[in-house]
Amino acid sequence: MGIQSDDGRGRAGGLGAAGVAVTLAGVFVNGLAYVVPVLGARHLPPAELSALATLLALGAIGGVASTGLQIAVAVHRARHGPASTARPTVLAVVVTAALLAVVLPVATSQLRLTAPAVLLLGVLTVAVVAAGRWLGELQGDQRFLRLAGAMALLAAGRYGGMIAGLALGGGLTGALLAGAVTSILVLALLVRLNRGAGLDPLAPALATRTVLTASGATLAMLVVSYADLLLARRFLPPDASGTYAVGTVLTKGALWAPQVVTVIALPRLARGDRRTLRTALALVGAAGGVLVLATMLAGGLAFTLAGGPEYTTHGRYAPLFAATGALYALIFVLVNARVAASTRWPSAPLWTATGGFLVAVATVVPHTVAGIAGAALATAAVTAVATGVLTIRREEDTPPTSTRPPPSVTSGSRDTLQGG
Repeated sequence: MGIQSDDGRGRAGGLGAAGVAVTLAGVFVNGLAYVVPVLGARHLPPAELSALATLLALGAIGGVASTGLQIAVAVHRARHGPASTARPTVLAVVVTAALLAVVLPVATSQLRLTAPAVLLLGVLTVAVVAAGRWLGELQGDQRFLRLAGAMALLAAGRYGGMIAGLALGGGLTGALLAGAVTSILVLALLVRLNRGAGLDPLAPALATRTVLTASGATLAMLVVSYADLLLARRFLPPDASGTYAVGTVLTKGALWAPQVVTVIALPRLARGDRRTLRTALALVGAAGGVLVLATMLAGGLAFTLAGGPEYTTHGRYAPLFAATGALYALIFVLVNARVAASTRWPSAPLWTATGGFLVAVATVVPHTVAGIAGAALATAAVTAVATGVLTIRREEDTPPTSTRPPPSVTSGSRDTLQGG
């Protein structure tokens, strides 16, 4: 059974519209995520605001399973067609719920959180994990306009409910209750948005191991991108740690700005399209180069925008942070390519790099902003080279593995957010 991609106007036009839609959806998602703590600062007392920030961080960690499920479903669907994903989805939800049942009570006591807030966070997180299935199906079928709509819907459920709860004066518990309810309700909308996807009974079912592999890779990406910030908080004095935190805003900007490329490229990478990998690396590399050049020319302005005028004098560090983020953006493309190629340990270079970075900072790296930022940049560079070599070597040795033809983008009706 064939699934058509979003646009009937031709490949270039379809991908252009898809790129714009997914980019706008990403901006919307990040915007809502940003509004939650900002609104919390206005409506919550300091103790509850700190609890909200902690709960959001725990939710982000729990969301790794959702991203892993989405990647695994997208890769499998792009390669084999509309296969059944119900069993691994249920397993991912059950495992996540079980882990939360173990971890969250500990967090309640150790992090001074209330039981109702922790319980509601667990419900919200489980709903987000389940949503990964439908996002992955849309991504794997290259129905990117619908994927953008699904991303926006999930963000509205996940963060919009909390925003409404805070704005209406519900406090921390009320905000989490609203977020949990809306996150569950939005699942029905995701199912409806994915109508017409179909199911091929002859397609091989998605293996649970694939979901675990993708989730492990996602966790590695999260850990390696936050390791320097955590170590800076551990080893730097408060003022320097604050400066470093502002710098990491530039790192995250350079890292996530071109991620739409990876989202669109993943289904083609799953079918062994080597040209797509080269194109994705070129686009992400070019975006990173532009951002690094901008910080070299206007580092003070970059730090001012990220942290306020009191950080303008630290603009000399801006290129270090931007270059680190740009390199990790390339690494994430490569890691996704390794996941798409069913590499056994796709995130091994990232875990190795993280371990080496931890040891280096603890033993030999100067405990200064420049020292830790420079070590993070060197780690990213070495990791990029190692991951690139491993990925290219695998590409040369492995033939394409798709068992389905690529979806047509030159004929058929246009798939819009309302179309069937």
